[in-house]
Amino acid sequence: MKFSTFYRHRPLLFEIVNPLNKFVKTAAFSGILLMAVTVLALVLANSPLSTAYFTFFQQYFTIGFATFEISKPLILWINDGLMAVFFFLVGLEIKRETQIGELSSFKTAALPAFAALGGMLVPALFYALINRNSGGLHGWGIPMATDIAFALGVLILLGKRVPLALKLFLTALAIVDDIGAVVVIALFYTSQIALDALMVAGLLFAVLLVLNAMKIYRVPIYVIIGTLLWIAMLKSGVHATVAGILLAIAIPGRSKRSVEDCVASNEALLMRLKDNRDADAVLDPKRDKKLIAAIYTIGDNCIHAVSPLLRIEHSLHAWVAYFIIPLFAFANAGVIFNNSLLAEIGSPVSVGIFAGLVLGKPVGITLFTYLAAQLKIVQLPIGIHWKHIIGVGFIGGIGFTMSIFIGNLAFATHPHNIEIAKLGILISSLVAGIIGYLILHSSGKKDKA
Repeated sequence: MKFSTFYRHRPLLFEIVNPLNKFVKTAAFSGILLMAVTVLALVLANSPLSTAYFTFFQQYFTIGFATFEISKPLILWINDGLMAVFFFLVGLEIKRETQIGELSSFKTAALPAFAALGGMLVPALFYALINRNSGGLHGWGIPMATDIAFALGVLILLGKRVPLALKLFLTALAIVDDIGAVVVIALFYTSQIALDALMVAGLLFAVLLVLNAMKIYRVPIYVIIGTLLWIAMLKSGVHATVAGILLAIAIPGRSKRSVEDCVASNEALLMRLKDNRDADAVLDPKRDKKLIAAIYTIGDNCIHAVSPLLRIEHSLHAWVAYFIIPLFAFANAGVIFNNSLLAEIGSPVSVGIFAGLVLGKPVGITLFTYLAAQLKIVQLPIGIHWKHIIGVGFIGGIGFTMSIFIGNLAFATHPHNIEIAKLGILISSLVAGIIGYLILHSSGKKDKA
């Protein structure tokens, strides 16, 4: 391939070799969509259509056979089923970042890792201190989370006032934050364990790992076994979304064919096409069978040169960003602002969430980053200064999607606390987002780069 041809197609190739940039753009625009559906959910919940809105998501949907079936309200299919796909994508992003991305070496991973650790521990501590004598202590995990879509949506609104390095830092921080959220969900927000179902899940996970070790690259096989793993997890008592993370771990991160083999094979096939066909002619299926086969082979070569991990991640991004997460927000963000609920603004649960997200997040992220820098463990990237870190700390206080998800688990047996938690999450995320936006907006002139 000529250099000029390569350079002309560089934008496409750049997205492939650096998928984090594509993730930043997709997640950011998803955040803007999330804002819209959240407002819509709140409007519907407090309108004459309120009953219809809540009743719709309580409709039962059943899948099964004569002797086996899964029957759940639509809201749980979204929270347990579609969110498992979200966590599957999160798992793929974590695995990719630890292999070839921002978390692939200690040098690049240390900064977001320390920041995320502070952004999880301090908010949880603030919440626990406020709720130590209340019935809401079990919700300590709620303010630990950061909603990457909303957070990056705020940074997109700032445009070139914030450097790209800051967006990448926030993304890597949120990915580490997601790792912590998964661990918290698996260890602390699990109902009673059904050992037989858990053993089946463990066996299925082992099969997936064996398939990976045997270099089996057929994605449908992993999807089928992954679906069975999700069912086993659902029946085990461990939250079903953990199945998404386990499946992601087992997806092959290496390609079936090397890039060199792909390029060499395709160059030979392209020469054959060039030597045997007029560029403007239309292929005849009967006469040009070999040439059509060569075209299909070129396509297969390109597919096999990209790992199943990257292929699946690429295909899922839009579905998760523009359908699954907005649908989750639309189904879960609806809160009725009646006098009974508004009276709970000063309750320990609501105050604990506010303290965790609005105060704990910026304090934890900034403090841990500062300590790591003072100990010479990390160094701020070029173009990022401490005001940026403080601003990102507040932006990290936008918990929304993940906070609501954990709140649903923490207070599954206390529906009223779920509503209080949602109110606290909405207020806290809004306040944290506004403060973070104002800090970063004033952090400097537009970046001319």
